Amino acid sequence: MQFRHEWKQEINAADRLALLARLSAVMRPDPHAPGGSYQIRSLYFDSPADTALREKLDGVNCREKFRLRFYNGDPSYIVLEKKSKLNGLCAKQSCRVSEDEARRLAAGDDAWLLDPARPLCTELYSKARSQGLGPKTIVDYTREPFVFAPGNVRVTLDRDIRTGEFRTDFLNPETLTLPAGESPIILELKWDAFLPDLIRDAVALPGRRVTAFSKYAQCRIYG
Repeated sequence: MQFRHEWKQEINAADRLALLARLSAVMRPDPHAPGGSYQIRSLYFDSPADTALREKLDGVNCREKFRLRFYNGDPSYIVLEKKSKLNGLCAKQSCRVSEDEARRLAAGDDAWLLDPARPLCTELYSKARSQGLGPKTIVDYTREPFVFAPGNVRVTLDRDIRTGEFRTDFLNPETLTLPAGESPIILELKWDAFLPDLIRDAVALPGRRVTAFSKYAQCRIYG
């Protein structure tokens, strides 16, 4: 598991337009976003005591969260992910799951997770049993991603954050989501060992500070 640097900023619509112009001049659009953006839908997991949410809000130094995720409403590619944070660094582990497996897990059937060939599934199974982890809420948003090879830099602009409140049937196209309060646009920057000055200068915004914004926490504002 490789840890990477990560920071976020809350920005507005004018900032986004300025960043799109700058980033397009120095970075490549992510090849997974041929139209410049894609839709993300995630289903986050938490314990009955909301451990992941509380650890995020309390700023716990070492924490993790699990989620299912797919893109552009296409269930042919679904991943189970675990995002870990340690000393301000982040890491992500993932594995493919089928549409049927994702539907079963979203409905609370986790027996299939006990799969030695997929350690991440087995880990979630263990934590479902020991911590009560289960599906909690849907998170939707639009992402505009850019990449830069030196430093393995990735910059994303995430907007239109929406919450499924208490819904967990995230593969149901009829499931509607609501705006997650007055959510800002989120600039996210990730890199490995070094951040090139070219990118640091491109994302610089006067008056903007690094924030610990969490889309999952924002989408839990209703409960």
